[in-house]
Amino acid sequence: MAEAALPLPTIGQPTIGQPAVPAPSLSPSRRAWLRFRRNRLGFWSLAVFVALVLLSLGAELISNDKPLLLRYEGRLYLPLAQTYSEKTFGGDFETETDYLDPFIRQRLAQPGNWAVYPPNPYGARTINYFAKSPNPAPPSVDNWLGTDDRGRDLLAQLVYGFRVSVLFALALTAVGVLLGVAAGAVQGFFGGKVDLAGQRFIEIWGAMPELYLLIIFSAILSPSVGLLLGLLSLFGWMGLSDYVRAEFLRNRQLDYVKAARALGVPRRRIIWRHILPNSMTPVVTFLPFRMSAAILALTSLDFLGLGVPPGTPSLGELLAQGKNNIDAWWISLSTFAVLVITLLLLTFMGDALRDALDPRRAES
Repeated sequence: MAEAALPLPTIGQPTIGQPAVPAPSLSPSRRAWLRFRRNRLGFWSLAVFVALVLLSLGAELISNDKPLLLRYEGRLYLPLAQTYSEKTFGGDFETETDYLDPFIRQRLAQPGNWAVYPPNPYGARTINYFAKSPNPAPPSVDNWLGTDDRGRDLLAQLVYGFRVSVLFALALTAVGVLLGVAAGAVQGFFGGKVDLAGQRFIEIWGAMPELYLLIIFSAILSPSVGLLLGLLSLFGWMGLSDYVRAEFLRNRQLDYVKAARALGVPRRRIIWRHILPNSMTPVVTFLPFRMSAAILALTSLDFLGLGVPPGTPSLGELLAQGKNNIDAWWISLSTFAVLVITLLLLTFMGDALRDALDPRRAES
């Protein structure tokens, strides 16, 4: 009789007379990433937010009052890279070409000439002088979301304003993380008088009237994004430093740190190589929430007129315009929708990160 076929052994199951083959283990970061991906709401929020940021970085290719490429009388032109006068295209003046001018549009539409325009042919500061309705104009075929009270296209304002807000939030978060981690690491590692002096300094510095300082410096100095970033960075690091300090106070008492000290490892290396990597969980967890706070801070200051310089695309300025123009509902509604969607995406990402990095979750 034929012998029955034996099943093939699988990984992790021992055969007769052979030791068991251990299943491959995953690193902690890999397990955290798998837990993050299982949170579908947080994972897709990250994907959508990254896509929106990438699209906003290429805002000039999406919303611009200049053609991406045009051909006129047998020659190719790149208006995004070079400025051309009206005389180049048959005009009468040496000024920069207004590609929304019906005369220029007619010249570029002649046989043999063509132009490739962005999906939204308006820039951040473009004023539609040829609008059919008074400003602020409601949504139309020409301006999909309408115009503001200055005649600027609202969709272009939202695209460029979103980019300004996100880039500002990233910069403010990065500076706050660097300062907060450095201050918390020094206090937590050395402890004693260093920690006591640091805590007293934070208490005094945190009692400073931040809004009043912003008003004073805005009145003395000319407003700029760099000035606003510097002023907010002076106060944005204190909340994170407390969490890093607590992690360092806990981790410095562990056996591997005591062993490194006994072996004579320099303090800088102990902090950088041993304690800091194991103290970054609260830092990573709070990144989306800190970005949300930075976007709200910039929007609030722009709403009060203390933010970015005039003329810079700003979500806060659009909210102020919506307040001043109650009948122009499209301004408030579209700006509010952009803010809500952005903050919701960041909140869902933060919740997913918190669950993925929770040490109490033992499942892989």
